[in-house]
Amino acid sequence: MAGTPVVRDVLEAVVSALVAETGRAQLDVVDAGGGTGGFAVPLASQGHAVTVVDPSPDSLAAAQRRAAEAGVPLRAVQGDVADLASVAGDKNADLVLCHSVLEYVDSPPAAMAAIAAVLRPGGAVSVLTASAVAAVIHRALAGRFDDARRLLAGIGTGSEQAADGAGPAPARRFTLAGVTALIEEAGLRPGAAHGVRVFADLVPRVVADADPGAAEALRALEQAASAHPAFHDYAAQFHVLGYR
Repeated sequence: MAGTPVVRDVLEAVVSALVAETGRAQLDVVDAGGGTGGFAVPLASQGHAVTVVDPSPDSLAAAQRRAAEAGVPLRAVQGDVADLASVAGDKNADLVLCHSVLEYVDSPPAAMAAIAAVLRPGGAVSVLTASAVAAVIHRALAGRFDDARRLLAGIGTGSEQAADGAGPAPARRFTLAGVTALIEEAGLRPGAAHGVRVFADLVPRVVADADPGAAEALRALEQAASAHPAFHDYAAQFHVLGYR
C-alpha cells in the first residue's frame, strides 16, 4: 500500500480487522480527496471496491490511469467531502480515507459529519492531517522566527487555522486534540493515533545519505516514535482513526 510506512501499516491492520469483523473479503472504501489514487489503487488491488472522490478532474484521470496500469477497477467521482452521501449513500462505506483534506475544506466539522454519515456501523475513518505544533518548530529551526510566532498565535485549544500567509488560501494546521474533538463531535469514537515524520523532516538529508545504515536507523526511530503519545504533536502530520 502506498504512503508512509506508519500510515500504510496502520491501514493494513484496519482493513484486516474490518474484513474479519464483517466477514466480507471485499470492503466498500471511499477515498475523500484521494487525488491520484496513491492509497486507493493499492486498496483496489487487494480486491476492495474503492471510490475516489476529488474536486480535480486531472487528479481523477491520473488515478484512473494508475488503476488501469495496475489492472484493477476504480470508481472516480468529481466532487468534495460534502458530496459523499450522494456518491456513497448513507451508511454504505466500511472505510473512509480523509488524508490531507481537512486542511483545505470550508468547514472541518461539516466534512467530518459528512464522513460519519456514510460509515456503516463498525466502519472506520482514517484521518491524516498537518500538525500546527510541528509547523512552528520547523519554521523556528529554519530561522523564520516571525513566521513561527504567527503560526503559534493561531494555535488554540482545538482545531485552529494556523495560516502561514502563503497563497490565497493558507492551509489549516491542527492539534491532535482538535482532530480528536472533530471525530467525537461527528458522533464517532476516536481510535489509535500515530505521529508521521516525527524526526525525518528535522534531520538534514545529508546525514541519512552519508551513512547507508542511517536511513534504516531513522526509519526504525520513526516507527518507534510514531506510537508514543509524547511525540504526536511534534510530528509533521498525525494519523488518527475514528469508528462508528
